Amino acid sequence: MSVRKLKPITPGQRFRVVNGFDAITTDKPEKSLLAPLKKSGGRNSQGKMTMRQKGGGHKRRYRVVDFKRDKQGVVATVESIQYDPNRTAFIALVEYTDGEKRYVVAQNGLEVGQKISSGESASPEIGNALPLSAIPLGTIISCIELRPGQGAVMARSAGTFAQLMAKDGKFVTVKLPSGETRLVLAGCMATIGAVSNSDHQLLVSGKAGRSRWLGRRPRTRPVAMNPVDHPMGGGEGRASGGHPRSRNGIPAKGFRTRSKTKDTNRYILERRKK
Repeated sequence: MSVRKLKPITPGQRFRVVNGFDAITTDKPEKSLLAPLKKSGGRNSQGKMTMRQKGGGHKRRYRVVDFKRDKQGVVATVESIQYDPNRTAFIALVEYTDGEKRYVVAQNGLEVGQKISSGESASPEIGNALPLSAIPLGTIISCIELRPGQGAVMARSAGTFAQLMAKDGKFVTVKLPSGETRLVLAGCMATIGAVSNSDHQLLVSGKAGRSRWLGRRPRTRPVAMNPVDHPMGGGEGRASGGHPRSRNGIPAKGFRTRSKTKDTNRYILERRKK
């Protein structure tokens, strides 16, 4: 993984830091695993804007990624590591011995030609997917299921990883990227290793236009609004805006919004850090 700082030959490139893409091995996606991706522009089925600051952006095609890793007991070979415009992590094209091809989220250190597999009998090596009950304690894991057969929902973005801390009966204890420690059913699948593209956090857009390429529209600062539009709006001159809060009045910066009566609170052993 590496990043490149561009030479300041234009104002937009002066502070730009881009990905080196040295882990990418091809720029042609697998056609059989592409699907159309329709943009909503933040509008619902009635055409009303329900989400602000969304719209535009470069046209994309969805890469169908296998988050379930349910093809167990069959060895697959990594054909290529590819860029995916729909996520921060890189993806790997793998081909199973029976000829089927699938995309999986690429782990850090996964290389072309490497053999990977999934299932309880798989060895705990980078790229292999195993039930949490079969993974040794202290192992770095990613792409974790929350319910057996659901597919990976946790630790999927670039550079993220979790750690398996303990096993107790039908539950295991996992420390998540947010710092939260929680119980997860031992039958849930997880992949060995941290997610690829760990340098993603070092990238710098360099100009407002790149946000538009990514489908992000400009955002008006709350303190620049009128009182009718936002709790932090209004005031004489350049008022600071008072206590930081959202448009519907919920305080920001540390206010806990999780319900105290939520059923899954019993699985959380330690809350995430503030």
